[in-house]
Amino acid sequence: MKKETVLQTFTHMPQLTTERLLLRKMLILDAADMYEYASLPQVTRYLLWDPHPDPDYTKRYLAYLQTRYRTGEFYDFAVICRKENKMIGTCGFVRFDAAHDSAEVGYVLNPRYHNQGYATEALRAVLDFGFSQLGLHRIEARFMKDNTASRHVMEKCGMQFEGIHHHLLFIKGRYEDIGICAAINPHHF
Repeated sequence: MKKETVLQTFTHMPQLTTERLLLRKMLILDAADMYEYASLPQVTRYLLWDPHPDPDYTKRYLAYLQTRYRTGEFYDFAVICRKENKMIGTCGFVRFDAAHDSAEVGYVLNPRYHNQGYATEALRAVLDFGFSQLGLHRIEARFMKDNTASRHVMEKCGMQFEGIHHHLLFIKGRYEDIGICAAINPHHF
């Protein structure tokens, strides 16, 4: 995979459709839906970022992302519940390592939609896109050690637990143990 492939692909953000979800570019119009979950401390507890302090912050963030989408340097999808036409979270690529045909994925979901299979459905779509459309060989995801729900989603999608890296990241004033799960492209054997 070449870096140019990533830039070309994400300059015109693709849309992915599943049984219940649409994964598409985040829009400024999604601000109210995003703020609904991004403002909650329990949502950001296991994430690298803090809760959004107010709706204007969320709007500014989404406006900033539009510039990153235009340059093909942002790879995260809005997760839209098709039944409600509502943004319920995000799922997508965090980073790419073009030299090694690998990437990292991440996701976050509004707690009102937990335990209904939405995160698994979104992650499966992103993994499939990464393997079939981008030709990635390996895709990994990270989770804070105590976030067993996130690890469970990864494993339901066929990702294998590879271990815990002790004190890998300094997050919100403390060193965190980070678990890694990964999947290998089934067509590369």
